Amino acid sequence: MSMQTGRRVGVAFVGMGGAVATTAIAGIEMIKSGSNRLDGLPLAGLSVAGMADYKDLVFGGWDLNGDDLASAAAGHGVLSKDDIEDGAKALKGITPWPAVGSAKFCKNIDGSNRIVAAGHREAVSIIASDLRRFQQESNLDEVVVVNLASTERWPDLSDPTLNSSDAFEKGLDSSDESISPAMLYAYAAIKSGVPYANFTPSIAADVPALLELAKEMNVPVAGKDGKTGQTMMKTVLAPAFKARALHVDGWFSTNILGNRDGLALNDPNSLQSKLNTKGTVLDSILGYPVEDHLVHIHYYRPRGDDKEAWDNIDVTGFMGQRMQIKVNFLCKDSILAAPLVIEIARVLDLAKKRGDGGVQEQLSTFFKAPMVKNGHGPEHAFGKQEAMLLDWLGVH
Repeated sequence: MSMQTGRRVGVAFVGMGGAVATTAIAGIEMIKSGSNRLDGLPLAGLSVAGMADYKDLVFGGWDLNGDDLASAAAGHGVLSKDDIEDGAKALKGITPWPAVGSAKFCKNIDGSNRIVAAGHREAVSIIASDLRRFQQESNLDEVVVVNLASTERWPDLSDPTLNSSDAFEKGLDSSDESISPAMLYAYAAIKSGVPYANFTPSIAADVPALLELAKEMNVPVAGKDGKTGQTMMKTVLAPAFKARALHVDGWFSTNILGNRDGLALNDPNSLQSKLNTKGTVLDSILGYPVEDHLVHIHYYRPRGDDKEAWDNIDVTGFMGQRMQIKVNFLCKDSILAAPLVIEIARVLDLAKKRGDGGVQEQLSTFFKAPMVKNGHGPEHAFGKQEAMLLDWLGVH
C-alpha cells in the first residue's frame, strides 16, 4: 500500500452510473471493508510520499440515469449480487447528480436525470457548483474529475471556437454548437482548479483552447481513451516485434462487446471517435505505416461486459519467411478499466499537490491517445510509458 497521508480525495465521475464507474467505486468500497484484494491496481505495491491511499477516496458524480448505483451496477452485470450485498453495499446509498447530455453528440444514450440549463454558461456554473458542494459536504482536501461518459461524435477541430481560450469563452456565452458536453465538464473542472482526466475517446480537454487554459491555471489534465485490452496488448507486442526485426505486414483486430460502451459505439459517429484513437498506435511504435491495419468494433448484446478482442498478426522474418501470431483476449472490460481510473485519479491528485499543472504525460501508459505537452508525437510503447510513470513517481 502507499504511504498513509490521511488526505481525503474526492473523485467525481462523469457517467457515474456506468459499468466502469460503478465497478471502480465498488472495488474501493470493498477495500475499505476489507474484502477485496489489490490485484489489477498497477500502483498498489508502490510507496509514494503524498499519494492518497485507496481508503481515502470518496466518490460522487453525474449521470443521465438517476438510479442509485446498486441498481445501475446490477443492470451492468459486472458485479455479482453478493458483491453488491457484501462489501459494495455503500452503492445503495449513492445516486448520481443530474448530468449535461446532448443527443447531437451522443445519439444512442439518453436519460431523464438531466441538468436543465438555459445554455452553456449556466451548465458550466451548475457543474462547478456541484464540485464545490461535493468538496464541502464530503470534507475533501482535493477533488479530481474523470470523464467516463459515453463516446461522443468527433467535433470539427478546425472550428475557431475550440482553438483559443478567448474564442472558447465567447462560444460559452453564445452556447456555440461546436462545444460538446465533455468540453463543458473539462472547462468547469479546469476553471475550478480541479484536475481532469478523460478516459473516453471523446474530444475534451485536448482542444487547444482548454490546453491553453489548463496551462495558464496550472491545473493537471490527462487523457485520452483508456488503454485496457486490445490496444494494451498491441503496445506490448509491437515493441517486441520491432526489437526482433519482424516486419508487421498486417494486423487485423476485431472486438465484440455488449455493454453501454458498445451501444454508444453502435452510432457510426461515436464509433469513428473510437477508431481515431485506436488507429495510430502501431505506426508510431514500429516506425513505418502498417497499411493493412484493420480495427473493427461490433455491438453484440449477448456478450454484455465480457468483451472478446481477437487479433491476427502477419509478420515477415529472416529470408522473407512469413509467420502469423494470433491473440484472443477474453476481457472483462470494466474489470480492466476501473483500477486504471482509480490510479489516474491518485496520480492527478499528486500532480496538483506537487504544483505540476498542464498535460501529465507520465500517465501515457493508461491511454490509447496520450495527450502531450509540446506537440511532439506521443510515446505508445508500453515499457517506455511505464518507465516514464515510475520516474515521475520517484520509484526506481
